[in-house]
Amino acid sequence: MSDAPDLAGLRRPMPRHGHDTVQLAHGAGGRLSADLIETFILPRFANPALARLEDQAVLDLPACRLAFSTDTFVVTPLEFPGGDIGDLAINGTVNDVAMCGARPLFLSVGFVLEEGLPLAIFHRVLCSMETAAGRAGVTVVTGDTKVVDRGSCDGLFINTSGVGVLAAGLDLSSANLRPGDAVIVSGTLGDHGMAVMTAREGLSFRSSVRSDTAALNGLVAAVLAACPGVRAMRDPTRGGLATTLNEFAAASRVGLALDGEAIPVRDDVMAVCEILGIDPLYVANEGKLVAVVPGETADTVLAAMRDHEHGRAAAVIGRVVAEHPGIVALRTALGTERIVDMPAGEQLPRIC
Repeated sequence: MSDAPDLAGLRRPMPRHGHDTVQLAHGAGGRLSADLIETFILPRFANPALARLEDQAVLDLPACRLAFSTDTFVVTPLEFPGGDIGDLAINGTVNDVAMCGARPLFLSVGFVLEEGLPLAIFHRVLCSMETAAGRAGVTVVTGDTKVVDRGSCDGLFINTSGVGVLAAGLDLSSANLRPGDAVIVSGTLGDHGMAVMTAREGLSFRSSVRSDTAALNGLVAAVLAACPGVRAMRDPTRGGLATTLNEFAAASRVGLALDGEAIPVRDDVMAVCEILGIDPLYVANEGKLVAVVPGETADTVLAAMRDHEHGRAAAVIGRVVAEHPGIVALRTALGTERIVDMPAGEQLPRIC
């Protein structure tokens, strides 16, 4: 994604409203609830299905297989360099649907608002969600809003669920890996997790690191067009690349051999990781994917990724091997090997 700040939300003035902060009555189902929905939420996601304001959305879908996913976002702070909880919620669910090769179409959005949340922040988050949904080509067709007591939810939580359609015959799975396959990442690792960490209170240094949050459905389509035989794809979010690759190795009962020098990490991200004592292989990403493809197609897939705006720094980082099934091994710059194990827990909580 571009390093330039997204000022789209600033071009949308906050609606006139009788309060500056969220009130418990905004979630009581009465006049204030209707006012919040009509003045803040509906203008951001206007479409015929949502405009019906029923308890469900009635959708026309083609006769095909569906992909369905849900996720809940509790990141703190709500706004961070490169994004906020709003575009993160849209992009995260779009990516979860897209990683099986599906084309995301419709989303639901559920808000949990804390009493006292400034409505100006809520407005900026909604504007980010509107922009993100437009970029991804998805439509928000149903939703829900709840308000909880002050101190109960740290400002704002968002749940998003998504539905997409899947072409016949497409079967991407972590269980599909075979010896000889190539492992490719679409760009630099660790940007999102380090951007959130540097934005939190208590850190005494400044950093230029920005989140990579982005919808990857366009990149997925480009990869599938270049190589219909893709074995598996995954966006390495919580737990980072290390967790994703360990899950792949275990599901397919194969080994993975990584080239440490080939794994792309920005210098400023590496610097922050070293200060905090964190391995970038375990840091969350929100705008990157890892793809496993037949070895003979690696160059073709790499070229397709690098032609896309979200894959400019793509790199082949390793291969699938028959040795040490279930183990991810990394060769370092010194020529030694170490095991990249599954993390015991989350190194960076509340990052998505």
